[in-house]
Amino acid sequence: MKHLALVEDWWFHVIMAGRPEPEPWASAPDEDDPDWEWHSAVDDTLDELLAQYAESCDRSWAVVAETGDLGATSVKESGRTSGRRFSLRWIMLHMIEETARHAGHADLLRQAADGATGE
Repeated sequence: MKHLALVEDWWFHVIMAGRPEPEPWASAPDEDDPDWEWHSAVDDTLDELLAQYAESCDRSWAVVAETGDLGATSVKESGRTSGRRFSLRWIMLHMIEETARHAGHADLLRQAADGATGE
């Protein structure tokens, strides 16, 4: 959940809108621990993680509403992709993929813990 909150803020708030990283990402020890959002989540309650994710999603939806055009290009480039800019459409599809991937991981972990399977 914490990782998903981070990538919501990164792609919509930072890359698409060009805004500074909100907390807790702005003060995260990225240089010392690039996977901080994974390691620090153990110290958060489920309610805290869900609230953080909801806040990040609210910021994402605000950027989508402000942008209003799926073809609009991001304000910032992503350093991970050789300085490429992205359309709002690409970012939205990427986040659907990212969320689905991690939801699948969580489902596998839950299934391993309780043995229940879905349809």
